[in-house]
Amino acid sequence: MSESGQRLRVLVAGGGTGGHVIPALAIARELRDAHEAEARFVGTARGLETRLVPEAGFPLELIRVGQLKNVSLATRVRTLADLPLGVVRCVELVRSFKPDVVVGVGGYASGPAMMAAILLRVPTLAFEPNAVPGLANKLVGRFVSAAAVNFEETRRYFRGARVTGIPVRQEFFEIAPAIVPKKERVRDSLAYIPPKDGPVPARRLLVFGGSQGARVFNAVMPQIAKRLLEYVPGLRILHQTGKGQAESTEEAYGASGADPTRWEVAAYLDDMPRRFADADLILCRSGASTVAELAAAGRPAVLVPFPGAADDHQMKNAEALARVGAAELRVQEADDLMEAFLLSDLSGLLLDAGRLAEMGRRVRKLAHPDAVRVIGQMVAELAGR
Repeated sequence: MSESGQRLRVLVAGGGTGGHVIPALAIARELRDAHEAEARFVGTARGLETRLVPEAGFPLELIRVGQLKNVSLATRVRTLADLPLGVVRCVELVRSFKPDVVVGVGGYASGPAMMAAILLRVPTLAFEPNAVPGLANKLVGRFVSAAAVNFEETRRYFRGARVTGIPVRQEFFEIAPAIVPKKERVRDSLAYIPPKDGPVPARRLLVFGGSQGARVFNAVMPQIAKRLLEYVPGLRILHQTGKGQAESTEEAYGASGADPTRWEVAAYLDDMPRRFADADLILCRSGASTVAELAAAGRPAVLVPFPGAADDHQMKNAEALARVGAAELRVQEADDLMEAFLLSDLSGLLLDAGRLAEMGRRVRKLAHPDAVRVIGQMVAELAGR
C-alpha cells in the first residue's frame, strides 16, 4: 500500500493455456502477498482461466476475442471483426477498475487489454515466457513500458525488457542433482548393445507431454520400450499419456513384450516436482513452463517440440537450450523414423552418466529462482511504489 493509503491495483490480461495462466497466477499472488495489491484478470471464455482464476480467488472479466494464427480464413475474419470490440470493452474495464499497471501474459485477451492500456497511457508490463513472442506480445512489444522475458534473445522484441525467467514452484528448485556415478562415455549407435562385463547403474526415464499428453510419445514409446529396456539394464519408465490415452498406450506397452515390472503408464501424474526428482532423464515437449521447470530442477531432457505450436515457439525454446548443451533437441518426424531416433537418443544418454550430469548442470544455470519476486518488483516500480 502506498503512503497515500491507496492499494496497488493491477489488471492481468491473457491466458488460454496453462503456460499462460499458471505463471500469471503466480505473479498475481506475489503482487497480492508481497505488495498488498488488488489483482483482477481479463480473459476469454475458451481459456483455462475460466476455471483456474476463480479457484485461486481472483475476479475474472471475460471479453470476446479469437485466434489469428494457425486458423481458417473464416476464423481470422471473425477475430478481426471482434478485435475492435474487444479493445473497446478493455477500455471500459481499465476506466472502471483504474489499474496502476496492466500486465499482459500473452494469449487471446492480452492484445486488446494491452492496447487499451497503451491508448489510455496506463503503464504496461509484458510477460513473455517463450523465446519468440506470440502475436499479442509482438504487436505491443515496442509500445509497452517494460517487459519480463525468459530468454536473452527475446529482449530485442520489447522496450525495457529484463531477463527475469518464469515463475516456477519452489519445490522444483529444491530438487537435488541426480546421483550419477562417473563413467566413461559409451558410443551412441542404433546397433549399440551394452557390454555384459560390468553392471550398468539403474536409470529412470520420465515421459510426459503435458496435461493433454503427446500423441507421438504414446505411439512411439511402446514400440521401442522392449529394446530400450534391454539396452539399458535396470531402466524404469514412467509414461504420462494425457486424458483418454492411458488405456490404449498401456495395451501397446503390454503387447510389445517389454518387462511389465519396469514400465508404468498413467493418464495424469500428481506432484510433478517429485516426479522430476525421481527421473534421471526426461522426454517431453518444450513449452515455456516445462523448460523453466527443467531448469529449476536441473534435469537433462530430450525435447521434441510440438510442431503445431503457435509461431513455432516450442522449437525456439528447445533450440535455446540445445545451443548451450542444456538439452537434446529432436525434431518430430513420422512415427517409424521417431522410433529409430528416440531409441538412439534415449539409450545413448541413459548409458552416459557424465553427459547426463553435464546437461543437468548446464540447464540449471538457466534457472531463475527469484523470477516471481523480480517481476512483482518491476510492476511495483512501474506504479511508482
